[in-house]
Amino acid sequence: MDTLFHMWSRLREKLIAEHSFYMEQAKKRLLSQFENLEEESDRYSEEWLAKTSHHFDPDRHDPGDFYEQAYEEGIEFYQMLDDMKSRTRLSVVAGLFHEWDKQVRDWTVREVNHWCRGEEVKKAIWRANFNDIADLFEGLGWEIKSKHFFMSLDKCRLVVNAYKHGDGGAFEIIKSQYPEFIRSIGDGSAFSEYADHSDLVVTDQHIEDFSNAVVDFWKDVPEYILDGDHLTVPPWFTKALKKDMGENELAKASK
Repeated sequence: MDTLFHMWSRLREKLIAEHSFYMEQAKKRLLSQFENLEEESDRYSEEWLAKTSHHFDPDRHDPGDFYEQAYEEGIEFYQMLDDMKSRTRLSVVAGLFHEWDKQVRDWTVREVNHWCRGEEVKKAIWRANFNDIADLFEGLGWEIKSKHFFMSLDKCRLVVNAYKHGDGGAFEIIKSQYPEFIRSIGDGSAFSEYADHSDLVVTDQHIEDFSNAVVDFWKDVPEYILDGDHLTVPPWFTKALKKDMGENELAKASK
């Protein structure tokens, strides 16, 4: 049987190594900057108090007012840093997902080009959504949707789309199905009913889960996907394939 897709071992290792490097550096250079927010906010309060102390007049001012204002300034500083921490985490997740997504499509196009060269299939693969690509691999015999990492990758996709588009379809799915990505209220529960896109959050554990899913995906890609009578492909791929193969046949006939 002919080989339709081949995952070269060196390429697999390279893709995993690049992802691991991204995660290592993101933790070291970005996420680690937000490890001591309480200490930083306390220090900010002290610095604010020191900078404004020369305004204090014991005949007109109550010292308690200055200390209270310093405390409130520290709380506001903490909240802004915490918001930046959330956005940074989401940005790391977006970078993780988009790079993986592009690599999957790039590899798919290159492998298809070994047996069908044409622009229609290439455009179709790059236009296809996440589930379309999964359907293609399912039809080729790689039962990706039953793998443990597929759900994590799909959640990651939803989080990234919600982060990009705000209160759209992806965020509505998150509110109804995955409240773990909604900011918690005081008692630790997710107040998802009235949440909006500004309440979207990911934890360090979520990032770790998404990262592991990417690695597990690359590890699970079959070394060879072979042609066979039992294989089927989704209509969107068949349509593009027929266009390219028809154009190729016409080009041969005109020579």
